[in-house]
Amino acid sequence: MSLIRSVLHMLWMAVTVIPYTFGVLLTKWVSGSSDKAYRVARAWLKLSVDSARVIMGVRYRVQGMENLPADGSQGVVLLVKHQSTYETFLMPAIMPRPLAYVFKKELLKVPFFGWSIGALDMIHIDRAQRSRAFHKVVEQGKRLLDQGIWVIMFPEGTRVNRGEVGEYKTGATRLAIMAGAPVVPIAVTSAKCWPRKAFIKKSGMVDVSIGKPIPTAGRKHDELMVEVEAWIEAEMQRLDPEAYRK
Repeated sequence: MSLIRSVLHMLWMAVTVIPYTFGVLLTKWVSGSSDKAYRVARAWLKLSVDSARVIMGVRYRVQGMENLPADGSQGVVLLVKHQSTYETFLMPAIMPRPLAYVFKKELLKVPFFGWSIGALDMIHIDRAQRSRAFHKVVEQGKRLLDQGIWVIMFPEGTRVNRGEVGEYKTGATRLAIMAGAPVVPIAVTSAKCWPRKAFIKKSGMVDVSIGKPIPTAGRKHDELMVEVEAWIEAEMQRLDPEAYRK
């Protein structure tokens, strides 16, 4: 049954991404507004999350929404635990502000999905050119944060298996400190239902926990990331204790 549901959801996403992609591109072309195009893209991401609930039984619950800044002009850097594709769809669907992802440029080549994100005001980088890539993240990140757009990054850099801890890289905290923006740590237990690189998903509940904003003024990027990692991983163990039993 899980296989059938997973196939149906994949087919649903494949069918719906086509008209929504044209909607994103047309909106950007007609209005010239990345913000309006983002709304169309967000609608598809929310549709994907909702369809995962209906078709596969993958639900979510969020705690800590009150920790997010209420000031619409306040830029923040969201630092999110990365276990699967699910949270890349979920975060824009639940966040009250537009998000800008930092992602590898290879994703731009993915049909429809890549074309959509290429039309949005986000930060795509060449990982092979590290210094230039970071310079681009800082330059564009500051601009977006000044506009009140929230930059979202996965500090582990790639998806990790359930119960595992990846290497937390400091690029995100360096950006936040240089931009004078607070960081918000977020724990997500998506691998309980949507494991890393797995085609077959399982029904169940994905927990999302949003921490309080951490000011960055006067902080060092490495010790700030240690604090972020400690909070996220402690929260992961609280939310998904089965995954961390030895």
